[in-house]
Amino acid sequence: MTRTRTVSDHVDVAASPDEVYALVSDPTQTHRWSPENTGAVVDEPRRGGTYEGMTFVGRNKRGRATWSTRCVVTAADPARRFAFRVEAIGPGKPIVRARNASWEYTFAPVDGGTRVTETWTDDRPWPDAVAALFDKVATGGSSFPSFQRRNIARTLANLQAELGAP
Repeated sequence: MTRTRTVSDHVDVAASPDEVYALVSDPTQTHRWSPENTGAVVDEPRRGGTYEGMTFVGRNKRGRATWSTRCVVTAADPARRFAFRVEAIGPGKPIVRARNASWEYTFAPVDGGTRVTETWTDDRPWPDAVAALFDKVATGGSSFPSFQRRNIARTLANLQAELGAP
């Protein structure tokens, strides 16, 4: 069976696309909503915010497991789209270069606010059987698409709790 490589969900929030983009496109703020992210450091911050090609290191925790990822911003289109790709991972420092995942957030105006859509894409070039086995160990028994579907729902619910519903 071929694995699902992309999952997505959305929520409407009571803030403008510009306001939501400014929050979500700042990797140092992700820990406010994400159930796994515990912080991030931008490698070379520039005045004026996020830009395509910007890199950052995110710190993450799941249960007792902790790890870091090096990410590169692949889209920085204010009020419309923010995306990044995980390029390296490691238990302390992200030293193992490997395609892992891509994340995308889109922002669309709706009555009274913005529809925020979060999408996770599995970029691992592994055979499906290897991915399935790894996923069960890493997530405590589920596939990464199922696991990420729950994480996305929690992230978006937390974002909506902070910004309000339209």
